[in-house]
Amino acid sequence: MPTDSLSPVLIALAVVGGYLLGSIPFGVIATRLGGAGDVRNIGSGNIGATNVLRTGRKDLALLTLLGDGGKGALAVFVAWWLTRQAGSAAQAQLTALAGGASFLGHLFPVWLKFKGGKGVATFFGTLLAAAWPVGMAAGATWIVMAFLFRISSLAALTAVALAPVYVLLLDRPYPIAVMALFMAVLIYIRHKDNIGRLLKGEEPRIGAKKNEAS
Repeated sequence: MPTDSLSPVLIALAVVGGYLLGSIPFGVIATRLGGAGDVRNIGSGNIGATNVLRTGRKDLALLTLLGDGGKGALAVFVAWWLTRQAGSAAQAQLTALAGGASFLGHLFPVWLKFKGGKGVATFFGTLLAAAWPVGMAAGATWIVMAFLFRISSLAALTAVALAPVYVLLLDRPYPIAVMALFMAVLIYIRHKDNIGRLLKGEEPRIGAKKNEAS
């Protein structure tokens, strides 16, 4: 019989496992193994795909993007698998916890003294796995905003802000809305410098040499 209750052990497993998975610094790993040095010593010092692209290695940037997005998705899928016999409410709760923990791990990775990325790729990977229609809607928002304004950070900030709204409009489970809101708030905090430049009209456009959004 499906149940809507979650054991403390399962919750701990999802949170700790999700966090450790999210802490894997794909940008650092990719640039080091690819012979491009330490991405933390390049450009903005961020470990995300945008800064990895500053090495001139599109292949490493792509690997970073897929890795950062994939780890969020994997955390959600594992939580979903662990609750495949549970009720829909319990499944939504555990996937949201695992996804949120993975996202937190990316922003504050234990392996890098809690200095991680800005979380946009992990946000999209997590959201696509937890509620793919919401992830697609957020992705479409990013594409439209990027096309109209050519500013990556503005596109990302708009997409993450609307994600919790999309969860409600598309009638997805409430825990997914909480997870989306949690990630959105943290992304805004991590993008405080970008927001400052946006307000001053100084944020670089897509294709410019200096783009701090990631």
